[in-house]
Amino acid sequence: MLDLLPDLCDAHPDVVRLFPPIFRQFGGKRIFHGPVVTLRCPEDNSLVREAVAEPGQGRVLLIDGGGLARRALLGDMLAEKAVANGWSGIVVFGYVRDVATLATLDLGVQALGAVPMKTEKRGLGDRDVVVEIDGIRIQPGDYLYADDNGVLVAPHALPLP
Repeated sequence: MLDLLPDLCDAHPDVVRLFPPIFRQFGGKRIFHGPVVTLRCPEDNSLVREAVAEPGQGRVLLIDGGGLARRALLGDMLAEKAVANGWSGIVVFGYVRDVATLATLDLGVQALGAVPMKTEKRGLGDRDVVVEIDGIRIQPGDYLYADDNGVLVAPHALPLP
């Protein structure tokens, strides 16, 4: 299957919440999905480091970086840790770096773009909170689906076509 989201939108139009078409693919895994773990951590990826060190169990990490473009919230080392610990993917409402390496990893990664500057580690942010991206509210435990067509969430797992 090369296109998951169109099928999910056709089968569940009243259930899915589609993110705005502002995200780009950066990971080596083009289609990914799973239950969401949320982080809100603008310009500080300390919580990202903690989360990807845990067993991912096929979950998707959704990082709300406020859309800020000054610092990358994900790079190659944290992405490699996510792969090693079984995360399905990471969606960043913000920016990533080390994009050539990200493209080689068996991890779904979508973000607004790339910026080479790393974050400062100050231990700031919140985990397992409701985040909002362009009017779309995402709760911890929602199911996120992503492919080359975009990103969407549902309140529960949807049957895959």
